[in-house]
Amino acid sequence: MLRRQVWALGLRYRKNVAKLPGTPDLVFTAARVVVFCDGDFWHGRDWRRLRRKLRRGRNAAYWSAKIARNMQRDRAQQKLLERQGWRVVRLWETDIKRDPERAAMQVFRKVVGTLRVP
Repeated sequence: MLRRQVWALGLRYRKNVAKLPGTPDLVFTAARVVVFCDGDFWHGRDWRRLRRKLRRGRNAAYWSAKIARNMQRDRAQQKLLERQGWRVVRLWETDIKRDPERAAMQVFRKVVGTLRVP
C-alpha cells in the first residue's frame, strides 16, 4: 500500500537493498533516504504494553527477549545508516494500513526536502 502511494506521488525507489544495514524496505538513493516499514509486534510498538501482554502468554521469556533484540538491532542499524549519511524514516505497520496516503506524504516530505535542485 505504501509503495503504491509513494509511486503515485512521483517518487521512484529501490526495494529491499541488502547492501544497506537493515535491508531498508524503500531506498531513495539520490536523496539518501531509507524507509523501514516496521511490524508492530516484531519491532515492539508500545513496548510496555506489549511486554506485559507477552508475560501472560506462552514462552514469554523467548518472545520478550526476541523483540527486545529486534528493537536494539533497529536502533544500531539506524545509527549506522545515519553515520553513513542516510536519513531514516520508520513507519509502523498499523499507521501505514490506517492511512497509506499520510504515510506516503511523510516519505515524500523527507525525500523532497533533502534533494538539492541545481
